[in-house]
Amino acid sequence: MSARPRPEPVQVVKSRRDAALERLTGSVPYMEFMGISFERRGNELTAVLSYSDHLIGNPMLPALHGGAIGAFLESAALMELMWSQVWERMESGGVAAERIEAGDFPGWPKVIDITVDYLRSGLPRDAYARATITRAGRRYASVRAEAWQDDRSKLFAEASVHFLMPQEG
Repeated sequence: MSARPRPEPVQVVKSRRDAALERLTGSVPYMEFMGISFERRGNELTAVLSYSDHLIGNPMLPALHGGAIGAFLESAALMELMWSQVWERMESGGVAAERIEAGDFPGWPKVIDITVDYLRSGLPRDAYARATITRAGRRYASVRAEAWQDDRSKLFAEASVHFLMPQEG
């Protein structure tokens, strides 16, 4: 009777996934400047915009700058699209997973357009966002992102982002 390979310990798999996410987000310098990070639960990502005074656009209210909100939603959408590809390759195992572990990620999609709906002022505190891929093809993808602060049911902004997918060589 041949010995079956033992599955890897859960902690090793989790560490590998977290390391891949950290390398992926670390490859986008403006996310660090903006204070954007990502929390992972399984394959689901939540973007976190850590509050900083440099994110304020109107000090009289005070309210988060519309550009900071748009960049946050775009980042959440972009990372959701990238993470879905990275996750799939990591889970498939073999050479594709080894390439991801080595930091060899798929090409980055390019934004075709973004529409941001500002529903209320972003307050001077941390914000959160989740993105959902609504269409993903070989050449084009659409992603919807929603942002909230204290109450997930009270969005302060949402976006629809369309991407041109990179052509695999």
